Amino acid sequence: MRRRARAVGRITPQIQPLVDDMVAVMRQANGVGLAAPQVGVNKRVIVAQVEDRLHVLIDPEIVRRDGEELGTEGCLSIPGIIAEVPRAARVVVKGKNRKGKGITLRATGLLARILQHEVDHLDGILFLDRVQDKSTIRDVAASSETDAAVPPA
Repeated sequence: MRRRARAVGRITPQIQPLVDDMVAVMRQANGVGLAAPQVGVNKRVIVAQVEDRLHVLIDPEIVRRDGEELGTEGCLSIPGIIAEVPRAARVVVKGKNRKGKGITLRATGLLARILQHEVDHLDGILFLDRVQDKSTIRDVAASSETDAAVPPA
């Protein structure tokens, strides 16, 4: 989890089951995003779902960040912990879809936060590394505060 994931490059048939497995794990855990290193695969692949829209990005790169927002985040890899994390309010992310076609995704709000969180995983960065005010880190494993938190990514 602390090392930079390797680029996928050419999309091979082996990537499809990885993406399918990642989507299944994310949904089973009631998450909104997942990076391949979180399932033990050192590849630059992320999935994110906001409402009913599933996004798959292979070799994603954030090419633009604008604004800043403070928001609550959690992580499937660090269960029971949430914190306030500053992130860009708007991002532009380039990558490939699961068929290998180049795509550009412009995101705001929750999707922008998820994409930044997941790309951080690909770079070996955890959301706790981004926390500026350590007093906002909370253990919510046994409290009702999780209802107010952004779903874990």
